[in-house]
Amino acid sequence: MSYLLLALAILAEVIATTSLKASAGFSRPLPSVIVVLGYAFSFYALSLVLRTLPVGITYAIWAGLGIVLVTLIGIFVYGEKPDFPALLGMGLIIAGVGVIQIFSRISSH
Repeated sequence: MSYLLLALAILAEVIATTSLKASAGFSRPLPSVIVVLGYAFSFYALSLVLRTLPVGITYAIWAGLGIVLVTLIGIFVYGEKPDFPALLGMGLIIAGVGVIQIFSRISSH
């Protein structure tokens, strides 16, 4: 259940971050409301996740997946084009989260 809640928190954070760009400095009302609500839900859900999962593991997953998902949205929605070093770095982030999940004993608590 904790990982499902973490996935929802990440999804809300990604939606909020994507909407932050669309809010144009909080000058557009609808994206601005989505930003505030998305971050509020995201941090609330994250606080619930931290009741059962270690903070380091939780934050590694949160940050790593958030970076990758926001970048993908930037590519497909905003036409942004990350260069090779950016893609390589994101690949390393994904690999790092994978190593933590597969090999770390702390991730199974």
